[in-house]
Amino acid sequence: MLRPVQIRIFAMALLGAVIACGDAAPGDAAAPGNDGDVVASAAKQPQKAAKPGAEAKPKAPLRRGERPLPNFSGRTLEGEPLSISSMLGKRLVVFFFNPEVKAATPAVKAMGEIAKLRGKYNFDILGVATGSNREKVVAFTKVNSIDFSVLDDSSAAIARRMGLRQPMAVIGVDADGFIIFGIQQLMSHAPDPERAIESQIREALRLPSLATESEPVLGSRPMAPLFSADILDSQERFDLAAHRGEAVILIFFLHTCPHCHHTLAFFREALAELPDDKRPTLIGVEISGRTASVRRALKDKKLDFFPVAFDDDGSIQGKYGVFGGVPDAFYIDAKGRIAARVQGWDPKRDEHIARMRMAQLAGAPVPMLLRKSGYSGNESCGICHELEQETWLFTKHASAYDTLVKHGDANDEECVGCHVVGYSEPGGFTSAKQTPELENVGCESCHGRGGPHVSPDFTPEGDYSAACAACHTPEHSLGFEYAKFLPQISHAENAHVTKLSLEQRQALLEKIGAPRDMLPTSAEHVGSDSCQACHESEYATWAASPHAAAVATLEKDGKSDQADCLACHTTGFGRPGGFPKDGAVESHADLARVGCESCHGPGGEHVKEDTAKIGNIVALGDKCDSCVILQICGRCHDDANDPGFEFEVLEKIEAQRHGTIEPGTGEPKADRAAVPAATDLALSILQMERSVDRRSGEAPTWTPR
Repeated sequence: MLRPVQIRIFAMALLGAVIACGDAAPGDAAAPGNDGDVVASAAKQPQKAAKPGAEAKPKAPLRRGERPLPNFSGRTLEGEPLSISSMLGKRLVVFFFNPEVKAATPAVKAMGEIAKLRGKYNFDILGVATGSNREKVVAFTKVNSIDFSVLDDSSAAIARRMGLRQPMAVIGVDADGFIIFGIQQLMSHAPDPERAIESQIREALRLPSLATESEPVLGSRPMAPLFSADILDSQERFDLAAHRGEAVILIFFLHTCPHCHHTLAFFREALAELPDDKRPTLIGVEISGRTASVRRALKDKKLDFFPVAFDDDGSIQGKYGVFGGVPDAFYIDAKGRIAARVQGWDPKRDEHIARMRMAQLAGAPVPMLLRKSGYSGNESCGICHELEQETWLFTKHASAYDTLVKHGDANDEECVGCHVVGYSEPGGFTSAKQTPELENVGCESCHGRGGPHVSPDFTPEGDYSAACAACHTPEHSLGFEYAKFLPQISHAENAHVTKLSLEQRQALLEKIGAPRDMLPTSAEHVGSDSCQACHESEYATWAASPHAAAVATLEKDGKSDQADCLACHTTGFGRPGGFPKDGAVESHADLARVGCESCHGPGGEHVKEDTAKIGNIVALGDKCDSCVILQICGRCHDDANDPGFEFEVLEKIEAQRHGTIEPGTGEPKADRAAVPAATDLALSILQMERSVDRRSGEAPTWTPR
């Protein structure tokens, strides 16, 4: 099978040595473009609710040496003041460019394509036009239809503060203001610079890659694009088609790249260990094209053991989608299919996998080279367990870490542990930069370190319930039932996906991320008015919220008779005791709104006399905002009806938080101050309206607000 490309940002492309992250001296005045350090956005963003009895505290930072982005400010081209700190709370791409440089045009067009993905992947872009003048920048942005904010840095004050030495650079910042990547060498000299630069930025931001003939997609093995090219110091040309029937390793490299030198030295030793008749052919494509320099460098480092081809017009790089850093190696099987692609090189991470890959390509016995201590990662397992690896790609486990990145929680230790392999364990996940192979919920999360080869007692008799229960708790996975959910990740149950076409696989993958219905269905709905007697304060807050007037918005638009709209604007639509599918709004006033049971589940059992009040209704005060509450809300607040809601869920929850009872105890909250002031105001108004109704002798009426 073919694994997804593991994205890595290489040292040669990092701005770590280029950006000077100096701090303002204590007491210095904040001059334009120099406002001191960025204040961590965690202090500004709504915090997740603490569990019952626990003290609320900011999310725990998971830091592995990242530097904070120095704060700076300026004026946009429209003359509005803008500080970088005001843009935190989501990932941010800071794009420095000089409009007078020729390479700026393809770069800004590429950034324009990236900008189209901001809403879906929760990031923002800030342009910084430096080294020119305002008039030229304004003209440039209009010609290129830039639709993101651009700061005027004509004086280059911001660029100097950042220590930039090039006219263009891209810096990635996480939601808390820490630098997560830097790209100084944009691929502006590639045959298709706009596409190449877009690919670079997509990789850095963990966005879906641009489709190419050779792109690894969802377990498929695409055919390796054919090519022929001149060979260094040879009258012959290399023709890939002539090697059909034998394994080939194609590596793109740069003769001045230390990582490439290490990779080639490894192949020199490892290939020699394989039998002559089974040894894959190694062919290199040097991307600079400097014949004399390449010859000299390879000879000096004793790396002149393999044929080197040149890509004078960049067409080979284009076919294989090689737009980022090198080395970039493609393992091609005897049928001419790409079995694997490996970008970058880390000896600790890649050497044992490369040996296993080469043996597999050669048809030789595959050595089981698992790490003696620590976790090995999915790729090590997938070389032999191809079907299992392929079916895993179609589970939520395979994208678990990316969900944290999108929501700005990748540094929250409370979240990370259940979205990676072996967190806080020896040899387990430490950070995306240091251990990317352990991202996501992988093989060893369920089968133990090294699987049954190393941990035979981890899942006794194939029972994975204990492994699942470690993360699928009521606070984070409401309604989880082991027997019901196991088939969704079972390799045997999902083996059919390996027979699907690429189009069918892509369609299946789109459905995986949809929120599931977490609320119980065993009881009947009884309406929100039944909740009021015991939950007067909560009812008051709800009655003053838009949820209580949900149908009114439909009536305003003339859609109150449309079932697909009523499903999300009523309580329990089409369910026992809920709003009938063919019901009229005026006949079911209590249910004709998004009521208590829309979020807490049907209350038929909960309201019965002489029954326990705990365990038959869903309390949300102790539940994870993202894992549980977002899933409940997301059934209606989806991209089609409320774009961006998933990234604003904390703010939305805080706007209507109304719990006054400790979840799981039935006891009043000790700290009454935790209830928003809006709740007290709503309760006062409600009580006033009720007293007026009593004096008039009329039945209480509730006016939506």
